[in-house]
Amino acid sequence: MKLIETTDLMESAEYNDRFRAEYYQTVIRYKKLKKLLRDWDDDKLDFKPTCPRVLYTIQLKAMADYIAILETRSHMEGIMLADVEAE
Repeated sequence: MKLIETTDLMESAEYNDRFRAEYYQTVIRYKKLKKLLRDWDDDKLDFKPTCPRVLYTIQLKAMADYIAILETRSHMEGIMLADVEAE
């Protein structure tokens, strides 16, 4: 799934759709950041990141925590979430 594919959900009048969009967007960004850090560790980046790596690691942890919160809320609120694969 690409971020652009979440725009209809994000703009929906339905709360459940907007919730799904928020979840999918966060997961997509999380996976992309995780790949960036893996590529950084493998010396495969074609650019030099501006921030120290530890800051990106902290961000990744915060995103993982947020995803876990959204997943818990989805269970409590009865919102079905699909598996998301970031491209």
